[in-house]
Amino acid sequence: MKLKPLSDNIIVEAIKEEEKTKGGILLPQNSEKDKPNHGIVIEVGPGKMTSSGKVIPMELKKGDKIIFSKYGHHEVKIDGKDYLVLRQEDVLAVIG
Repeated sequence: MKLKPLSDNIIVEAIKEEEKTKGGILLPQNSEKDKPNHGIVIEVGPGKMTSSGKVIPMELKKGDKIIFSKYGHHEVKIDGKDYLVLRQEDVLAVIG
């Protein structure tokens, strides 16, 4: 992949979970409820630059599994794969 995020942006591969009933029946995806809200960090930018020129390093790293806000990200398609570009501040938690 030739996609490098700038500033405090990160590239995420979203993980879409399928919903199942107790009996094992897969439920169809529909509406905003099914927008993915977690994924794996693929790339991270260098960090946010302050007004004094200092770079605040990123807290996230490649491979982190994260939960992020459902809104505020940009969807991109590179080499046939879908990715999300979002700011580190849109990440709510790191899993595990």
